[in-house]
Amino acid sequence: MGSAVEVRSDYSAAALRQLARRCSDADQVRRLLALAQILDGRSRGEAARTAGVTLQIVRDWVLRFNAGGPDGLATRKAPGKASLLNDTHRARLAAAVEAGPIPAVHGVVRWRLVDLAQLLWDEFGVSVTRFTLGRELRALGYRKLSARPRHRGQKPEDLADFKKPSQPAWRPSGATSRRERP
Repeated sequence: MGSAVEVRSDYSAAALRQLARRCSDADQVRRLLALAQILDGRSRGEAARTAGVTLQIVRDWVLRFNAGGPDGLATRKAPGKASLLNDTHRARLAAAVEAGPIPAVHGVVRWRLVDLAQLLWDEFGVSVTRFTLGRELRALGYRKLSARPRHRGQKPEDLADFKKPSQPAWRPSGATSRRERP
């Protein structure tokens, strides 16, 4: 059976408790207090029971504390899944959107997400869903634009009849005469 990993000695238990009092992250406070118990001489099993975690988690906290100090115990954001597209794919995607499709070559007159996904598959062998592609295009600064709908029978000369007149410019009212009360 291996020996326990030593906790770095440049912080005392009192210093960790002082940091825990000033900390606003509840999970970081719990980790700091568990390490303070270890520095006080209590067993790691007892520190784990007090913190409500397993012994392995306390060991992970000790490793994080040794590597990064009290800031290493702060709650970190999960990195999430890596993107399917790299910079080369994004550059080609942006170039295709900017240039627009060539109907004779691409078989479409405007790009749809499924067409761009097919383009990425044909050129790079990368399979991307419409939703992922839409998110990537939005991250590149592109937005879905659509033209304002217009009725096919609309006549330009009739538009003036249906427009709302604008409000007249505001003018201060003239001086009013007040009647005297009897």
